[in-house]
Amino acid sequence: MIVRVRVGYMWMVTGGAGYIGSHVVRAFVDRGLDVVVLDDLSSGHREYVPDGTAFVEGSLLDEDLVTRTLAEHRCAGVVHLAGYKYAGVSVQRPLHTYTQNVTGTLSLLSAMERAGVGAIVFSSSAAVYGTPDVPVVTEQTPTSPESPYGESKLIGEWLIADQARATGLRHTSLRYFNVVGAEGALVDTSPHNLFPLVLDALLDGRTPRVNGTDYPTPDGSCVRDYIHVADLAMTHVTAALALAEGRSLAPVYNLGSGDGVSVLQIMAAMAEGTGIAFTPDVGPRRAGDPARIVAPGEAAARGLGWRMTRDLDAMVASAWAGRQAAGAGQG
Repeated sequence: MIVRVRVGYMWMVTGGAGYIGSHVVRAFVDRGLDVVVLDDLSSGHREYVPDGTAFVEGSLLDEDLVTRTLAEHRCAGVVHLAGYKYAGVSVQRPLHTYTQNVTGTLSLLSAMERAGVGAIVFSSSAAVYGTPDVPVVTEQTPTSPESPYGESKLIGEWLIADQARATGLRHTSLRYFNVVGAEGALVDTSPHNLFPLVLDALLDGRTPRVNGTDYPTPDGSCVRDYIHVADLAMTHVTAALALAEGRSLAPVYNLGSGDGVSVLQIMAAMAEGTGIAFTPDVGPRRAGDPARIVAPGEAAARGLGWRMTRDLDAMVASAWAGRQAAGAGQG
């Protein structure tokens, strides 16, 4: 069955009650566009969904529910963010990770076909590259994921591409590294990400830790790509609207800064932005941590108008303001 994009109808945002998903929802709403959020609230927050936005609590694994939601809301497409996102923990929980991320995506694609929904923006991950042997990754860098999480994201891209060949599904996948910052009180509550870990430590009176300062980088600490969540969210919306308009997009885009920042730079920015002076503790390197991984965003700039509008200081300031708005006790 060939499916077509229906312009002028709302989009479904899966995982729209989560950290990134809620910012995508906000970006849609700020453009005057309606969305319906589907989230099982396993890691999302009901209060992150704006008042007046349609919300369905449920799992992607419930294909009938997903099909019914898409049909009842006359969805033109899906921005797919729902999934289990903890790469390190996925090694201990591979079956859970594959069920949530692979089976969930398969269920979603089946529901979309049943409901006649013909467009999807997939929130993928730079984890599909694993530990590349180059410091800068492009869309042509070979994929070699090193965790069930990274593997599940790559399989999701394959599933979508195969469905596109079979049905005419219009799609693109967005790959990115570290997402930080906040708009309002929509803060990152992950127990595994650097920004919330540092803020938690400072608010608890503990000293943040750097894992290794003997890497071949300017200051000896690892260099990574960090982007602001609001920039990322807007690009998801831009991709969705492009698909709805019938534009042809590349199958994947990297969303990156092109240069990155070091962990020690982040620590210095955290001390400045929070007003809490500290000297980070230094621990040994973590096994498998490459010295530098960044991704340029030239292809995404051409195809989606991608650009970084916030620097590191703004990222830290918004994350700190978000934590204060949400309450210092939120983890």
